[in-house]
Amino acid sequence: MKPILDVLNGHTPSVPPVWMMRQAGRYLPEYMELRGKAGSFLDLVYNPDFAAEVTMQPIRRFGMDAAILFSDILVIPQALGQGLAFKAGEGPVLPPVRTSEDFQGFYDVDIHKTLSPIYQTIKNVRTMLRDEGYDQTALIGFAGAPWTVACYMVEGRGSRDFINTKRWAYADPDGFDALIDLVTQATADYLIAQADAGAEALKLFDSWAGILDEMLFERYVIGPAQKIMAAIRAKHPDIPVIGFPRGGGVMYPRYVRQTGVSAVALDQTLPADWAADHVQTLCPVQGNLEPFCLLAGGTALEKEVKRIKSVLGEGPFIFNLGHGIHKETPIAHVEKMLDVLRED
Repeated sequence: MKPILDVLNGHTPSVPPVWMMRQAGRYLPEYMELRGKAGSFLDLVYNPDFAAEVTMQPIRRFGMDAAILFSDILVIPQALGQGLAFKAGEGPVLPPVRTSEDFQGFYDVDIHKTLSPIYQTIKNVRTMLRDEGYDQTALIGFAGAPWTVACYMVEGRGSRDFINTKRWAYADPDGFDALIDLVTQATADYLIAQADAGAEALKLFDSWAGILDEMLFERYVIGPAQKIMAAIRAKHPDIPVIGFPRGGGVMYPRYVRQTGVSAVALDQTLPADWAADHVQTLCPVQGNLEPFCLLAGGTALEKEVKRIKSVLGEGPFIFNLGHGIHKETPIAHVEKMLDVLRED
């Protein structure tokens, strides 16, 4: 079995397998070259040949144990009918959804018409992994979790306080629930289609889970993940799913128990020894090097890689970052991280 899949099935290898969130991206010159040819970020995402090539770039350069589908979490709102643009210096921009009336038209949309190029990307990557001799490299598909996706849909962009989203969730829970339910169903359908196309594992990114109190975490992080897992298990009972309730802190064990995910990714704020005692005893874990430690490099990087490996490497563990790699990270630092991790 491929090393990543072996760990996700509960086994503990002598050397942890490794991949990085955002491993295909702007820190790689080959990515920037292809990004220039594509025309725009979304043109890159929806071009199966280009997106497959980008997905393969870190595999060829570093020999990562997993390829992560090159796409974006906001393809779901776009597929539902919400406008989406990526503006230089601003990031994603969407026409805000602020009331139930704003998304009524989304119910009649076939998301797969928009997302079909992404499924083709998955098929292309599986073929490339096979033809280029990466037989032990797993392909991970992913989606944004409903709470995080809804934050962008409501705010219309990234936010520091998510005032409009939280206010709606508290003031009109029934109306906000309808939006969450819509995104939950679309996300489940999307992930199932990725598995149909050849993804060997799936990941659910809830980047803004940590901004919620206990009540809303239960309702909008755990609840939707439960529904998504049930839908996936009905169609693909054996595919492993990695949950990532970023910033979830002490809610991690509850998230694992109640959602039924196969594994969880740990963000860098979660102490590794606490995670070993309270989370890794429940399921395999992935993480959790601070991305800015990788950016800085040097002695601090070497020490942290060794520390995380020593604390979490005694159980089922995939080495990764606590969040996505920073675009200014030197390639030499990634190479050093891998050298240290792979030492006997």
